Amino acid sequence: MGRLLCVAVMLAAILITGKPALSQAFPSRPVTIIVPFPAGGPVDTIGRIIAERMRTFLGQPVLIENVGGAAGSIGVGRAARAASDGYTLSLGNWATHVVNSAIYPLNFDVLTDFDPVSLIVTQPEIVVARKTLPADDLKGLIAWLKANPDKGVQGTSGVGSAGHVAGVFFQKVTGTQYQFVPYRGLAPAMQALVAGQVDMLIDVPASSVPQVRAGTVTGHAVTAKTRLAALPDVPTVDEAGLPVWYASVWYALWSPKDTPKAVSAKLNAAVVDALADATVRQRLADLGMEIFPPDQQTPEVLSALHKAEAEKWWPIIKAANISGQ
Repeated sequence: MGRLLCVAVMLAAILITGKPALSQAFPSRPVTIIVPFPAGGPVDTIGRIIAERMRTFLGQPVLIENVGGAAGSIGVGRAARAASDGYTLSLGNWATHVVNSAIYPLNFDVLTDFDPVSLIVTQPEIVVARKTLPADDLKGLIAWLKANPDKGVQGTSGVGSAGHVAGVFFQKVTGTQYQFVPYRGLAPAMQALVAGQVDMLIDVPASSVPQVRAGTVTGHAVTAKTRLAALPDVPTVDEAGLPVWYASVWYALWSPKDTPKAVSAKLNAAVVDALADATVRQRLADLGMEIFPPDQQTPEVLSALHKAEAEKWWPIIKAANISGQ
């Protein structure tokens, strides 16, 4: 009788709302975070650090699924088509959820096909070069690029990625001209740099800090007003002779649109809990990441930032004629 009553309630809910009744005990099974890049890159690193702590809060495994390709748009598209039940989430950044819409003919809308969960971290970028490149600093790198027009190569995580867009403007402000080679993510791009297959990257600290510390690549400048605590010996762009050329990348978590409010609230609480954890904070700081303050870890703040960034960057990117391949 109890089972029949439960079925009756579910059928009534479907007739009234058109959707199955949601369990009160979310989550009752594992939650999957889609990372739209291969394992080992910065988005993947952030996802694994956050997921580990979210698992404790939610009481269920939080799994990472790496879906690379097309500068992250394939993975983001898969998340957009997922069920709106909170069990499939999209972890991305400024490039995947802002830039891609300006350069790719996407079959989803980054602003309307997702519900915001929370901002996570932000970080500047770092200009890094292969160890064998004959340049001791940023000025030397620029001089080498000018002396070798169209011969230099910058690796990127895809057309329209943060590094690619930053590289286009780097060329503009320095008067240099070189080639871009896209990879399926920053991890393989960094591997190519370490192997000497490309000359430089404009990279985020999550993947570049360990390599600079290990001495496998050379860090020339941080695209921020202050030096990174994780790399105190790498100068800012102001100090390196390229003033006010600032660039930063923010990271956030979204769910498919129409996710129930109670589910979104619990997911947001799990992220806020993770970002308050001392171990999580230290691991992110060690990678050169700055955690957004608690009052900015809300769906409302992410929604406002997301829209503002799209309004700012879409016209700039289109004017630069950056297009997906």
